[in-house]
Amino acid sequence: MSEKRPAEPGPSPAGKKKKKEVKADMSQAVTEETLQRQIAEAWSTRTPFHHDAIVVDMDPFPHCVIPNFIQNQNFVEELQKELLNLNFHEKCNDLYKFHQSDDLKKRREPHICALRKILYEDFRTWISNISKVNLESTIDMSCAKYEFSDILLCHDDELEGRRVAFILYLVPPWNRSSGGTLDLYNVDEHVQPKQIVKSLVPSWNTLIFFEVSPVSFHQVSEVLCEDKSRLSISGWFHGPSITRPPTYFEPPIPRSPHIPQDHEILYEWINPTYLDMDYQIQIQEEFEESSEILLKEFLKPEKFAKVCEALEKEDVTWNSQGPPNKRFYDKAEESKLPDILKDCMKLFRSEALFLLLSNFTGLRLHFLAPSEDETEHKKEAEAASVDTEEGTSHGFSEPEVDQVVSSNPQSGGQSTPQPEENEAKEESSVPTCHGELRRWKTGHYTLIYDNIKTEFALDLLFYCGCEGWEPEYGGFTCYIAKGEDEELLTVNPESNSLALVYRDRETLKFVKYINHRSLAQKKTIPHRTGFWDFSFVYYE
Repeated sequence: MSEKRPAEPGPSPAGKKKKKEVKADMSQAVTEETLQRQIAEAWSTRTPFHHDAIVVDMDPFPHCVIPNFIQNQNFVEELQKELLNLNFHEKCNDLYKFHQSDDLKKRREPHICALRKILYEDFRTWISNISKVNLESTIDMSCAKYEFSDILLCHDDELEGRRVAFILYLVPPWNRSSGGTLDLYNVDEHVQPKQIVKSLVPSWNTLIFFEVSPVSFHQVSEVLCEDKSRLSISGWFHGPSITRPPTYFEPPIPRSPHIPQDHEILYEWINPTYLDMDYQIQIQEEFEESSEILLKEFLKPEKFAKVCEALEKEDVTWNSQGPPNKRFYDKAEESKLPDILKDCMKLFRSEALFLLLSNFTGLRLHFLAPSEDETEHKKEAEAASVDTEEGTSHGFSEPEVDQVVSSNPQSGGQSTPQPEENEAKEESSVPTCHGELRRWKTGHYTLIYDNIKTEFALDLLFYCGCEGWEPEYGGFTCYIAKGEDEELLTVNPESNSLALVYRDRETLKFVKYINHRSLAQKKTIPHRTGFWDFSFVYYE
């Protein structure tokens, strides 16, 4: 009987070099049983709990801060190096701008693997015990890198199955003035975010997690330092879905038909070039080709100067618009506007402008605007008659407009329709509009949200105070197709320019967040911090 001789030590077979195993240990505060019971009790009773090594708070929604989450500092440093070597993709839309890695669940770097193992197994079990939620075995996990002017605006993180969000910070020395804070919002009676009530400053090797719920509104504030990156690993633990409250729908914005105002208001305010009938035909042809147009130097210089002067004087009452998961900008209180600004608002609501917009766009924004059939008939008539002076639009020769808008003052400036016309008008909707005067400054934006109403409409934007404004500042209006991030059209602010954009039910729009780069505008105009626009929407 022979014994098997033990193998002598020697080099491993070629191609089978043993990988160095990397391990990491969580903070003892997480693993200590007594502390775990105290935290679980605090979480279930919704009461704060403060300890040197871990803090649980319930305001404005349940969240927890764990400093020194990984015990071995060398491990964290090596983890940071692995993360910085990843490929990052720029992420940019209405809600955010930053760089993000691919999902980390398939990465093979040793320190990323070791962290993933901790989060998937030990930490997931710990959070399940704390929250009394049966969390699934897999999680979402990626790396985000925020640099100067990057942002993630107000949102609640809610998506099917998300129950707990987490962030592990791997940042250099950081303070509040660096930006990049995790801001937490309280909510109003409609479960809509109200205001920031707590800001958590990122810190090296600190992990924050919070309960994902209908009230977990938060943001990453804009990063304000140009020489540091805000690096973090973040993701979600998944579990059984929770019941959401009924969706809140904002009251519809009131719309109104045009106000009686004859053609004189156009001659008083608008650059005469745009009142030329031939030029209106040219504008309409260009608009029908692309559904958008920019009309520069739209107002007469003297009128535009007076409008800007009134805006600069700050005799306007501005009201902040929210909620912050949908919008944040200032709206003028119209009843308290200086007369010149009230008159400008009247211009955009006037019957004469409704008809002018019809001529620019071919849309039926006035009962005198020709229908498509009438336009085709008119084109045929033009082709048959060399001597005709009629165009495809209803032009603004003075005698003709006098007849159009002054023939029946009691009917709001409209000529009296015949009985047949009355029946036709009852069947069709009356053109309407709504509008506001807005102020845009650093930190302002609008967002696309789930229950936003989409319909056929003509957007009008008229800009003031944009001297020195650059696209990199934000503040531009962006149009995208529903469900897509790719831009269809961008309208950049430009003084005394009128932008017209026709959109359908599949088109959404937002105003891009105005970042701190915009403060450079002061170099051009020392007292200027932003711009204004008159924003109107017209419906056929």
